[in-house]
Amino acid sequence: MSLQLPKRVRRVALIAVLAVSALALSSCSAVAHQHISRLGMPVGATDRAPYIYHLWIGAWIAAILVGFLVWGLIIFAAVRYRRRSDDEVPVQIRYHLPIEILYTVAPIIMVVVFFFFTVKTQDEVLAQVPHPDHTIDVVGQQWSWTFNYVKDKDLNGQTTVFTTGTPAYQPTLVLPVGETVRVNLRSPDVIHSFWVPAFLFKMDVIPGRNNHFSFTPTRTGWYAGRCAELCGVYHSRMLFNVHIVSHNQYVAYLHHLQAEGNTGLALGGVQTRQEAGIKRVPAQNGAQQ
Repeated sequence: MSLQLPKRVRRVALIAVLAVSALALSSCSAVAHQHISRLGMPVGATDRAPYIYHLWIGAWIAAILVGFLVWGLIIFAAVRYRRRSDDEVPVQIRYHLPIEILYTVAPIIMVVVFFFFTVKTQDEVLAQVPHPDHTIDVVGQQWSWTFNYVKDKDLNGQTTVFTTGTPAYQPTLVLPVGETVRVNLRSPDVIHSFWVPAFLFKMDVIPGRNNHFSFTPTRTGWYAGRCAELCGVYHSRMLFNVHIVSHNQYVAYLHHLQAEGNTGLALGGVQTRQEAGIKRVPAQNGAQQ
């Protein structure tokens, strides 16, 4: 008994599926189309982002080519060496030395190539700027961030200002577009991870270890940042913003922090808990707020 549908029904069903698919694709926003065209990678906001993006695309191209090769060999073997009659018995081969060499050497070559391009990209992304225009000490503490603008030249090169956040208040890291920045990462408690998706980059913040990286912001705008390492109860609220602005706006922001009295180097621990907005203030009846 055949379970196939009539040709007319199948044709109508195919047209309906295609129409629904076209409608779904056309309803996607410009941002969604951009994510699709970039294979899920956001548009970079720093001079180091293109290195990561090119590695990402290269990895996809390599994976697709390998996939087509494997699928092609599977289909070829299934068709070429299929059983053609009930009494046919395929030739039994105990081993095939050339094939065994191929599927041993080929993966090794692939891993070596991936390793080479990964290390090359890593060196380009982590290359340090000898004399950056600005140095920022970023402190990740449970469960927010503190941003120290260390002896910035736009504050006579002697004054350090900072801004800090809480789980209820997301701090903002302000950066000048087109100027080199060095970021030093510090933690007074546990391991955190500094991640800004638009930078196509993240780095662990480890107690007792001074991790650092350099870059130049290239696109003005607002970008989201977060901790990418499970660091405790309120890890999910360890969020911050990045605002890339013009040089004049950046200078004005530093003077604003100075006018508010946010001067000095806040590096976390006891010092951080003394700062307004980070200290856990006892509420009435012995509760914590």
